[in-house]
Amino acid sequence: MTTDATIMLRRNFKHMVRNPTSLFNAVIFPVVLLFMFVYVFGDAFNVGVDYVDYATPGLILLAICYGLGSTATAVNSDMTKGIINRFKVMDVSRGAVLTGHVVTSVLTNLIAIAAIVGTAFALGFRPHASFLDWLGVLGIVALTGFAAGWITIALGLAAKSPETAGIAAVPLVMLPFFSSAIVPADKMGPGFKQFAEYQPFTPIIETVRGLLAGAPQAGDVILAVAWCAGLAIVGYLWAVSTFKKRA
Repeated sequence: MTTDATIMLRRNFKHMVRNPTSLFNAVIFPVVLLFMFVYVFGDAFNVGVDYVDYATPGLILLAICYGLGSTATAVNSDMTKGIINRFKVMDVSRGAVLTGHVVTSVLTNLIAIAAIVGTAFALGFRPHASFLDWLGVLGIVALTGFAAGWITIALGLAAKSPETAGIAAVPLVMLPFFSSAIVPADKMGPGFKQFAEYQPFTPIIETVRGLLAGAPQAGDVILAVAWCAGLAIVGYLWAVSTFKKRA
C-alpha cells in the first residue's frame, strides 16, 4: 500500500502542476491576501500589535483552506470519470487513492505556508517563537491540514459532479474569514462574535498566534487539537464510507 500511495501522490502532484489555477489558489492567492490585508486594511484595525504580526497566523490558516476546492474537485473527478475502475483492474489499493489526495493536500499547504511566512518576514513580521514553538506551529498546521484534507475529500466524494465538489468546499474556504484570523472576535458584532468564538478555526488560529508570540495558551492548544482530531475522524469515516459505496 505504501508503494501505491507514493504512486498516487506523484500522480496528484503532476495533475496539480498542469493546472495553473489550482496552484494560484493554493499558493499565490494567500500571498496576495497577505499584501492586501497588511497594506490596504492593516491601518484600519487596532489589534494592539503590528498588524502583520496579528494577521500572519490567520493567513496561515487561510492558506490551508484556499487549496481545498481543487482537492475536492480532483477526488470527485477520480470517482466520476472512471479512473477508480481502472485502478481496481490494476489491483491498486483503494486506500492509497484517498491517502494520496490527503498527503498531496498537506504538502501543498506546507508550500503555501512557507510562501506566506517568507512574505510576512519581508513585510516586517517579527515572531518571538523559540525552536520548540516553531515545531508546535508545524505540528498544528500539519494536523489542521490533515483534518481539513479528510473533510474535503469526504465532501468531494459526496458531490455529484466535479463542479459541485468545488462548490461544496466553499464553506471550509470561507470559515476562517468568520474567525479571529483578520480581527479579534471581540471586535465583531453580535452573532458574528459568538460564532467566531465557538467555531473550530478560532482556537487553531489563536494557538498558532500564541506559539509565534512565544506564549501559547493551554486552553487554545487543547481545543485546537480536539477540533482537529474530531474533524479528521469524522472526515475519514465519512470519506471511507462514501468511497466504498461509490467505488
